[in-house]
Amino acid sequence: MRLLVLEDDPQVARGLQEGLTRAGFMVDHVVLPSAADQALTREAFDAAIIDLGLPQEDGLSFIRRMRAQGVKVPMLILTARDTLDDCVTGLELGADDYLTKPFRLPELVARIGALIRRNHAHATSLLKIGRLQVNLATHELRLDDDQFDLPPRERVVLECLMMAVPDVVRKDRLIQALVGWQADLTPNAIEVYISRLRQKLDPLGLGIRTVRGIGYRLEEARGTTPAG
Repeated sequence: MRLLVLEDDPQVARGLQEGLTRAGFMVDHVVLPSAADQALTREAFDAAIIDLGLPQEDGLSFIRRMRAQGVKVPMLILTARDTLDDCVTGLELGADDYLTKPFRLPELVARIGALIRRNHAHATSLLKIGRLQVNLATHELRLDDDQFDLPPRERVVLECLMMAVPDVVRKDRLIQALVGWQADLTPNAIEVYISRLRQKLDPLGLGIRTVRGIGYRLEEARGTTPAG
């Protein structure tokens, strides 16, 4: 899952990047609202963390502008302002949640995870299809009762596909989910990961269907019993 962090304090930004990366997120950091504007309107993110005290433009104004432009990415306010009015104003302008500084990283990770699940209409961290289950909070994959190990890039692709079931995931969305691993990733590389996943999922009764010109959809093979 890919996050955008808009934070002008270098120390806070470094701590966020390191902590969120350890928690399993891909993290892009920008300092200026103008850079965040370009990122959110041109690329795909699962959530954004927005500081209120920013250069060039106040965080509240930035959130208002993004929502007016139709940006629907879940946004969490991170602020040193501890007045309730600022937090309420942020929520009224379109933010989805807030934390005040200083904060505890585990709470931030939990709140971001909850926003992403809600945005994808998942009430729980556990997603299941057939015999396969992923915990979005820990990124642990299990096959029945056993751990199911995959290389990191293949796991990221599989998580994207599982979160979208029964919808199609566009190929460019998969590329953007992986850019933190390999900056020069190409559509051909995605096809390699899809091919490898197909070989591993086929014996489990799961298939990845190619929707020509659009992307891929994860589904159970015909004749298998749907997961409860």
